[in-house]
Amino acid sequence: MSDNKIKDKHTEDITSIGSEGEVHGDVVKSVSADMPDIDVLYDLAELYRIFADSTRIRILYVLFENEVCVCDIASVLGMTVSAVSHQLRVLRSAHLVHFKRVGKTCFYSLADDHVKTIIAQGMEHITEG
Repeated sequence: MSDNKIKDKHTEDITSIGSEGEVHGDVVKSVSADMPDIDVLYDLAELYRIFADSTRIRILYVLFENEVCVCDIASVLGMTVSAVSHQLRVLRSAHLVHFKRVGKTCFYSLADDHVKTIIAQGMEHITEG
């Protein structure tokens, strides 16, 4: 088969996939009815963007079992207190961690069981097989 015939066949396949005759109205209607608002999907994407940083994941993992102060997180991860504090601000603004102040010390923990579940399921997923 010549190169032109291969290109034409490929273009033909793409065209037929996108043609109006191939749209499955019942599927489109069903999916459209359940589709969240674009702003909600944007917020979901932002949440996963927060999880996309390995430093933040490491901090969340430290907090997975225990409530920990900033100095201890910095020590475990070999980071400066300032760098950890910066990442904790990001995690707090995303409602993934919360803190309580005891005197001058802030102790951080995961905000709720949802965060723990996300981390646990992610670990389970990557360690399978």
